[in-house]
Amino acid sequence: MQTEQTATPGDTAPDHGARRAVTVFPVLVLLAGGLGLLMPDTLRGGKEAVPYLLGVVMFCMGLTMTGQDFRGVVRRPWAVGIGLVAHYVIMPGLGWLIANALGLSPQLAAGVILVGCAPSGTASNVVAYLARGDVALAVSIGTVSTLLAPLLTPALTLLLAGEFLPVHAESMVTDILKTVLVPVAAGFVLRTAANRLVVRLTPVLPWVSVAAIGVIVAIVVAGSAKAITSAAGVVFLAVVLHNGFGLLLGYLAGRAGRLGERGSRALTFEVGMQNSGLAAALATAHFSPLAALPAAIFSVWHNVTGALTAAWFSRRPADD
Repeated sequence: MQTEQTATPGDTAPDHGARRAVTVFPVLVLLAGGLGLLMPDTLRGGKEAVPYLLGVVMFCMGLTMTGQDFRGVVRRPWAVGIGLVAHYVIMPGLGWLIANALGLSPQLAAGVILVGCAPSGTASNVVAYLARGDVALAVSIGTVSTLLAPLLTPALTLLLAGEFLPVHAESMVTDILKTVLVPVAAGFVLRTAANRLVVRLTPVLPWVSVAAIGVIVAIVVAGSAKAITSAAGVVFLAVVLHNGFGLLLGYLAGRAGRLGERGSRALTFEVGMQNSGLAAALATAHFSPLAALPAAIFSVWHNVTGALTAAWFSRRPADD
C-alpha cells in the first residue's frame, strides 16, 4: 500500500498507521483465508465483487500519490529504469521457470506466472522504509510499474502462460484499465483537488486496503477450497521459491546497476513483492479460482518475508 509521504533527511517516510497495517497484514489475511475455508459456500458467491474490491485498493493508492512521486522519476530515470526492467524480467521469468520445474497443472502454472507478471506490491515502499532503503526510489518504481501494468502484465502473461492456458490479453488490458488505472487516476485527481481532506483520511487508507485485500483472499480461497488440500503444498513451495529468489535477485540487480546499498534494498522489495491482489482478481476473472490460489498465498507470504528481510537489513549499515 502506498503511504502518505513526509519529508525526512534524504528520504521519504510512511506514516505510523501504514507501518502498523503492514505488520498485522499477514495475520489478517491468514484469518481471511481461514474464513474462506470454513465458509466456502457463503463466500464463493462473492467472486463478482473481487474487481471492485481491487478498485478500492487502487483508489486508496491513488489518494496517497503526489506530484513528488513523478518528479522522482524525472530526477532519476536511470535508477527507475533499472528497477522496472528488473521487476518485469525477473519475476515473470521466475514464475515460468518455477511452474515448469515443479510440473504444475495448467491452472496453477498460469496463476504463478500471473503473479510474476503483476506490478510491484502495494506494501513494498513501506517495507523499504523499514529496511532503511531508498524509499523515494521505491515509490517511483512502484508507481511507474503500476501505470505500465495495463500494457506489460497482459503481454507478459500471454507470452509466458499462453503455453498452459488460453490467454485473452485484450480483455485483460480492459480489466486492468478499469480496476487499476482508472481508480489510481481518480484517487490522484481527488488528492490534488482536495489535498487537506485526503491528508486527514490518510491514517485510515492502509486499513481500508488491508480489509479489501483480506476479503479478496477469503473469496479466492473459498472458490478453490476443495482443491486446497491436494494443491496447497506445491503451491506454497512455488510461492516460497518465487518470492525468495525475487528478493535476492532484486537486491543483486541493484548492486549490479550500481544503485548503492539503499537503492539495492529498495529494489529487493520492488522486485520480490507483487501486487497479488491484482493477480488474484485477474486469475479469478480470466482463468479460475484455482489459478488465483498462488496469488492468495503470495499475499500472506511476501509480507512475512518482506518484514523479516527488512528487520535483517535494518540491523546493518545502510551506507556503502
